Amino acid sequence: MNGLSRPLTPLLTPRLTPRGFQELMEVSDGVLERLEAYVALLRKWQPKVNLVASRSLKDVWRRHILDSAQLGPLLPAAGGIVADIGSGAGFPGMVLAITEDHNKAEIHLIESNERKCAFLMEVNRMTQAGAIIHHCRVENLPELKADVVTVRGVASMGKLLLYANPMLKKGGQCLFLKGKKWRKELTETKKNWIIKESLIPSLSEPSGMVVKLEEIGQRNDS
Repeated sequence: MNGLSRPLTPLLTPRLTPRGFQELMEVSDGVLERLEAYVALLRKWQPKVNLVASRSLKDVWRRHILDSAQLGPLLPAAGGIVADIGSGAGFPGMVLAITEDHNKAEIHLIESNERKCAFLMEVNRMTQAGAIIHHCRVENLPELKADVVTVRGVASMGKLLLYANPMLKKGGQCLFLKGKKWRKELTETKKNWIIKESLIPSLSEPSGMVVKLEEIGQRNDS
């Protein structure tokens, strides 16, 4: 994926095609083919494992692929270790492993659900994404020090920081994909955490926000 100038205009069209995604995010034909294989596996496994909301598959390239891939240009240019908490069906971690394969990033997917882990392992094998998959709860993860922690959904920002902060290297950052309640979550988080935030409008959801957190510390009275 090429470096993109941010912010871009959020995508307002009702559905995004694979080619539309390719043009927007400037990925190669090879990366697009691997993402198409990923989407095919998602559709195949969905009836058995309930990986995502079924209705979201009607607009899978916007709701899941673009939503995840928009984090790529925000990763450190030097690569480093990326930890994706609560990966589920692989969003955003697996998408980043595929789209950022030219980068030197080492991407770890952390997921406690056995069946979802089986799906992630199959996607990893079929797409040769090179992700490292951990079948465990994040609090039981063997020591891992990450340059970046990514999360989509899962829990509130404050709760996510309880899991993310201990695994961040000094100078590390969090990239949280958040929906329309991001502002309220951020206000609540600041009551217990000292943070430097950067806000990047979501490309996939007009009311969403990519929340980048740095210089993270827990307040003494929290």
